[in-house]
Amino acid sequence: MNASNPTKKNTDIILKLGILFLAVILPFAPFVSEYMLHVCILILLYMILALGLNVIPGFNGLLDLGFVGFYGIGAYTSGLLTVHFGLSYWVIIPLAALNGALWGVLLGAPTLRLTGDYFAIVTFGFSELVVLFLTNEIWLTRGPLGLPGIEPASIDLSWLGLPVFYLEGDTPEVYFLILGMVLATLFIMHRIETSRLGRAWFAIRDDELAAVSCGINILNYKVIAFAISAGVGAVGGSFYARWAMVLSPSDFVFWESFLVLCMVVLGGLGNIWGVLVGAAVMVGLGELLRVILPMLGLPMNSRFLFYGLIMVLMMRLKPAGLFPIPAVAAQMRAAKVQRRKPATKAVEQ
Repeated sequence: MNASNPTKKNTDIILKLGILFLAVILPFAPFVSEYMLHVCILILLYMILALGLNVIPGFNGLLDLGFVGFYGIGAYTSGLLTVHFGLSYWVIIPLAALNGALWGVLLGAPTLRLTGDYFAIVTFGFSELVVLFLTNEIWLTRGPLGLPGIEPASIDLSWLGLPVFYLEGDTPEVYFLILGMVLATLFIMHRIETSRLGRAWFAIRDDELAAVSCGINILNYKVIAFAISAGVGAVGGSFYARWAMVLSPSDFVFWESFLVLCMVVLGGLGNIWGVLVGAAVMVGLGELLRVILPMLGLPMNSRFLFYGLIMVLMMRLKPAGLFPIPAVAAQMRAAKVQRRKPATKAVEQ
């Protein structure tokens, strides 16, 4: 048994390095068109969002339906600071993360004492409030008119006598920018997962009463989780603003939260590698439906019916996701057995 563990570990490392190598050479493949590169950039963006949301339901066992609110906060933070102050993208990234984390604390501190459906409703309400604010506060966000004129990210090498390189459109430069951001987010999440903070979150997720008896301050750790999750979502939004170069409140509706949640559930709650797969599958499916639905005479919004069907099937067949971690899989099995017991007793009576 012990002899097989190093072999499995080495195999996992080789597999991950192979995937990274393919990701690096992908833009230079002859079959990759501009549209395919656009889809790949979109997949990487949603990977960041899925990694950020995974902190709440995956690491802490809470249902967050308002994640898109922090995504929108990060996007408009980036857009407004660019339009009005001309700040560099590299300065905006930490500012957007801090702003998102701040709003995460302001939302989480008073509401994280709630559990279950009550907490989910509060987070859903927050996301709707963000959309209403972005729509109605025209003096700041231009509301339904959108926020145009956002400059793309750039690398200023003028101090070396070289020109300024603008990272715009669906180009390999933009692809490598978001790929680097995904790798950085992945590294941070892996370090958190194996740290004392991550172990405290897992203890809270598995059994809050046992966590309290071990001296874990549940509220403090949940607020930290909410801040980190919100900060990562805001970073994803900051990239989107500089990539799209125009923002609209309609970009941050509730369905975006639902889509990212589908990615986390599909890949596996708490599995940082699984949510990457979930993001790739869901974005790829969305692009496939974009082609198929018009051929069937169906509106584009009907794709959410397919997303809902996927969620129902996952809850029925693989509630812990395609790549579940052992703790979550054990919890799902225990819950399934618990649900069956009353039915069995009723039949016996």
